[in-house]
Amino acid sequence: MTLFAFRLEGRSGRGRAGVVRTPHGEIPTPAFAPVGTQATVKALTPRHLAEIEARLVLANTYHLYLRPGAERIAALGGLHAFMGWPGPILTDSGGFQVFSLAATRQVDDDGVSFRSHLDGSLHRLTPEKSIALQAQLGADIIMAFDECPPPHDRRTNEEALRRTHLWAERSLAAHTRQDQALFAIVQGGIFPDLREQSARTIAALKTPGIAIGGLSVGETKAEMHAVLEALDALLPEDRPRYLMGVGSPDDLVECVCRGVDLFDCVLPTRMARNHAALTRRGRLNLRAAAHADDPRPLDPGCGCYTCQTFSRAYLRHLCASEEMLAATLLSIHNLRLLITLTADLRTAILEGRLETFAEAFRADYRKRRPEGE
Repeated sequence: MTLFAFRLEGRSGRGRAGVVRTPHGEIPTPAFAPVGTQATVKALTPRHLAEIEARLVLANTYHLYLRPGAERIAALGGLHAFMGWPGPILTDSGGFQVFSLAATRQVDDDGVSFRSHLDGSLHRLTPEKSIALQAQLGADIIMAFDECPPPHDRRTNEEALRRTHLWAERSLAAHTRQDQALFAIVQGGIFPDLREQSARTIAALKTPGIAIGGLSVGETKAEMHAVLEALDALLPEDRPRYLMGVGSPDDLVECVCRGVDLFDCVLPTRMARNHAALTRRGRLNLRAAAHADDPRPLDPGCGCYTCQTFSRAYLRHLCASEEMLAATLLSIHNLRLLITLTADLRTAILEGRLETFAEAFRADYRKRRPEGE
């Protein structure tokens, strides 16, 4: 039996609806994955994730390598057992985090040397080591090691692209676990010719899925959309497409309309910890005094625990009092909103009305309510 597979079930315009099958369950697409950087989605338990119908969770190889260590996690049964999450897990390669350490890293064709942000200790990460670490962690979907440069510097992107392709081949050669699907990553900044070169090179490796990196890192929305529109015609239809690090409601709609299947982002939980709620009509600042006497839920149409149980006035009180419960309740809502939105996008695709759905969403999302509404 094939442990990993992707089935494309329908298209509407460029939008795609499918199902990703993994050893730990199926992921209907489009889908949004909550980020559990340290083997935990901040402020939430695995039970919360199940209740909001999360189908995929992301964990971070760089952070787990530094603490508590991949060997320790492997000895304790792998990530699924360690974090108590029975569903599919995706791990990144650690590349993005390493390359964000610009002041302390040194890169060459073999790999990257860097100093830990925790204690300054020196470490070395190569494609082979990244794949070995991810094998110990035991996620269902793992990433090839890549270099993620700033989007607008052509010379830097050319060099990073050469390394990314070299490292993708080495990652593939180092990959041994048949119960893990390795995704290679398309890079190339905002440059159409580099993106085309990368898409053709990565597609030729025949990995079971393809990730799109180097977006939502400083480019404009129009530049991101142009890259995705170009890639839609270049990437194989029979493999899932994972856009890394993108997750606002409007971005989900626009990127699904341009052929993306999977998303992850820290945005919804980070916003929750900063007292902000996502809605389909914009963002709400729950510290605003306008909510102090408001008996309404965050979103009357939302079925999450937060909206079914608590008022804006109570949530505002929690935020103003710096209570930990605020982060939990707002994270539940923000993640559920994105998961429900991708489910609605999937239904619209299967029913052949994606563009109608997207136009209605855009019109409503632009009507950003004032904080007091």
